Amino acid sequence: MKTRKLKDIEVSAVGMGCMAFSHGYGKIPPEQYSIEAIRNAYRHGCSFFDTAEVYSPNLSAIGHNELIVGKALEEVRDNVVIATKLMLHSVGFGRKVYDEVRRHLEGSLDRLRTDYVDIYYLHRMGGVPVEKVAEAMGRLIDDGLIRGWGLSQVDVDVIDAAQGVTPLTAIQNIYSMLERDCESRIIPYCIEHNIGFVPFSPIASGLLSGKITPQTQFERNDDVRNWVPQLSRRNIEGNMPIVEMLKDFADRKNATPAQISLSWMLHKYPNVVPIPGSKNKERIIENLNAADVELTDEEFKALDSELDKHKVYGHRGLGGF
Repeated sequence: MKTRKLKDIEVSAVGMGCMAFSHGYGKIPPEQYSIEAIRNAYRHGCSFFDTAEVYSPNLSAIGHNELIVGKALEEVRDNVVIATKLMLHSVGFGRKVYDEVRRHLEGSLDRLRTDYVDIYYLHRMGGVPVEKVAEAMGRLIDDGLIRGWGLSQVDVDVIDAAQGVTPLTAIQNIYSMLERDCESRIIPYCIEHNIGFVPFSPIASGLLSGKITPQTQFERNDDVRNWVPQLSRRNIEGNMPIVEMLKDFADRKNATPAQISLSWMLHKYPNVVPIPGSKNKERIIENLNAADVELTDEEFKALDSELDKHKVYGHRGLGGF
């Protein structure tokens, strides 16, 4: 598979978000199925795997997903890039930010069966000043426990404050054809400062795959799609012209709508590495194959222009979940 760089860390052009094996898309698969799906992605050329300490059924525990990723990748650890995330809403009385961040990291290292993490993200902004987190991350880099660090769901002001303390490796924000807020300031800032940009939900929670209709019923337990604004029945109906446009374009390219939506962002920005997530082995491979779908400049311009003509219904944005 083609590769890209997140700052100085080389990764496959399309990565893999592993959350769905533990949370967010209804009933989770058996652990062995999840492990094999991750290993199959690796054999297919994926070298970039994303997890987080909080990914667990109904977010009811810590480390469920990291344990799966650790088991799946232990034997090929030196050949892959692993990113994980910590939640840090506050720091206990009398504790230093570095000590608290390191405590979280050490738990992740144990579950991931590794002695370092390639990219360590602050999952969401809590009550701890980002400059203090950046300072702690810099020390962890010096300790050899992480290769780089990042922030998730943040705006330019937060990114700039952190960048001035310890240069960032990557920003992980929501971004897709239906969520384009980051195009105005955040992605340009990242390009200017050599920061990678890692879109999560790049297929808009599956809507851009063309397999969701206004009649689709999502699972009732632990399925975030019940709360995604773009996936209300009314908004699915409103967004169907974009889906149909993608289907037509995909047919002409002998590709799938999901692949076209991913190749669009790969063509648009040199620092973007999307991490689509799925708990289905076949869908995972389909998403990874988007790296091989080449858009000419003319095709990209036509697609981008057509997209600009359509209104998007529903918006999550940086304040979304």
